[in-house]
Amino acid sequence: MMDVQDAAKPCAGGSFASTAGSMVVLQKRRDFLAAARAKRHSMPGCLIQARRRHEDETGGSELRVGFTCSKKVGNAVARNRAKRRLRELARSVLIGKGKPGWDYVLIGRAEVTATRPYAQMQAELAHALDRLHPSAASPQT
Repeated sequence: MMDVQDAAKPCAGGSFASTAGSMVVLQKRRDFLAAARAKRHSMPGCLIQARRRHEDETGGSELRVGFTCSKKVGNAVARNRAKRRLRELARSVLIGKGKPGWDYVLIGRAEVTATRPYAQMQAELAHALDRLHPSAASPQT
């Protein structure tokens, strides 16, 4: 029987598995820098950067995600708490709404990411992804 703690552990190779799909965690600085030059959407709880990978880049059609929190967020305990919340947001929202072949970077905000209500952050991230990936049927605002 799988324990709740076992389900939250990353799979081999730095990826998170889910019934809906999988995410690979960004670890290379060049991937974070490439995402920083791409689309972004600001939310009260965090900032998201998103970029479509080129066909010749590694990663294939997987959804890749990175997490970062600067020292402005707080000490190591506060930064780790904020990154844990961002990882859980990615598991719950990005797997369903993110697009394969894209890189996403979630950036924590000082004193907000660790304390903002989780349900509110989920709704904000879902809205941000809708803004980053508008459907063809709905006009852009």
